[in-house]
Amino acid sequence: MSNIITYTKPVSMFKIIFGAIVFLFAIYVFLTESILFGCFMMSFAVYLASTRGSQVNLDEKTYPNIWSMFGMRFGKWKASPDFEYISVFKGKQSQRVNSLAASAKFTEVVYLVNLFYERNKYLTFYRTFDKEDAFKVAKHFYLAFGIDVLDATEREQNWIDSKELWE
Repeated sequence: MSNIITYTKPVSMFKIIFGAIVFLFAIYVFLTESILFGCFMMSFAVYLASTRGSQVNLDEKTYPNIWSMFGMRFGKWKASPDFEYISVFKGKQSQRVNSLAASAKFTEVVYLVNLFYERNKYLTFYRTFDKEDAFKVAKHFYLAFGIDVLDATEREQNWIDSKELWE
């Protein structure tokens, strides 16, 4: 059995159940009413119940960026580069919502766990809104790869001592 690390953004049980109900209703609409509207509803159901993430196979040194729905994962495996360090990065994520009369822009703080290679190239393996969660994932990668962790969540970046990860 391969040693695989998998991280996907969690989907609430409400969204999964609602997505499943919409999907079943979409099949009914597809078969009895309108093929086009049924397809539209199916795509909405897939959007509700799906999530994105990544996997790393430590034994074969490969990874895919995955798309997951109802426990099924899809993605193409690629050879992993030799990772040099892990970075926990704090950034902002914006989303614009438009309606007929108004527009609103929502901005949230997001934490990214990136694995760097070849000095300045990186792969983002995890995205979360919780700082502790991001460092928990970084600790997991630290244990798997034995490489340093850079805390880039504050203005002044610093390398984390391995003893800090265990606390």
